[in-house]
Amino acid sequence: MTLQQLKYVIEVSRSRSISKAAKKLFISQPSLSNAIKELENEIGITIFLRTNKGIILTAEGSEFLGYARQVVEQTELLENRYSNTQQMQHHFSVSAQHYAFAVSAFVRLIKDYDQEEYEFTLKETKTYEIIEDVKNLRSEIGILYVNDFNRNVIFKFLEEGNLTFHELFQADPHVFISSDHPLASEDFVTLEDLLPYPYLYYDQGDYNSFYFSEEILSTLTRPKNIMVTDRATLFNLLIGLNGYTISTGVISQKLNGKNIVAVPLQVDEKITVGYITHKNMKRSQLAKIYIEYLKESIEEERRRV
Repeated sequence: MTLQQLKYVIEVSRSRSISKAAKKLFISQPSLSNAIKELENEIGITIFLRTNKGIILTAEGSEFLGYARQVVEQTELLENRYSNTQQMQHHFSVSAQHYAFAVSAFVRLIKDYDQEEYEFTLKETKTYEIIEDVKNLRSEIGILYVNDFNRNVIFKFLEEGNLTFHELFQADPHVFISSDHPLASEDFVTLEDLLPYPYLYYDQGDYNSFYFSEEILSTLTRPKNIMVTDRATLFNLLIGLNGYTISTGVISQKLNGKNIVAVPLQVDEKITVGYITHKNMKRSQLAKIYIEYLKESIEEERRRV
């Protein structure tokens, strides 16, 4: 086993394609495939499954990748500390549901990260993809919520993926609406109050089940429904159509301005927001810093609610 082979495995996992990884590594595709096959034969496991749709990381491969990342990161730290080589490029990835505090923490991380080179990723994406990203080590941190309705299903997927859920905070449900909405000045609203207005919710793709919904009370029938794929569109429709969505009530005025407000929703529900990590992956220093910024952003923005 060589350090170069470990780097090959990490790049293939990151690119999710042998051909794309080969281009980034400046080697031929057959050479890369052979190097990985030789490594798999040597250690006696299958790291990647080759399918018509691309590369899939196996459960054994996921565990191996966690160790490989640690070895490569420690080696790079040694090289950077004791040689005159160019400073290494750090990688850090987060996958999250559509939370402003996740973006706020990410912004702060980048501003405070005083390096010439880095490659960071922030994905606001679907619930199932967040779990898959952390499971397959494409992201180090995943951010999502659980409640009494979806907890058993979500935790089943986390257990199967060898993932751990870390609670950040609990929140009472709120609705996000325009500051000009007819209900914006109310102390609280009910589900009946909201019936005349369009309900906005995020698309969950192929896993668009009630359990993976980013909004609680997803099983309720509503007369007006609009599905969106991104936060900017959702906010535009909140303002343009007097629509609403259901969330934690934690919103960043720095990022989103004062056009969107949070009003308590009178329902007997609780939302638990947390982050997920892989059990076999040692948390990087960047991840530790991001989590601290995440907690600070949540605390700052909750004080404004």
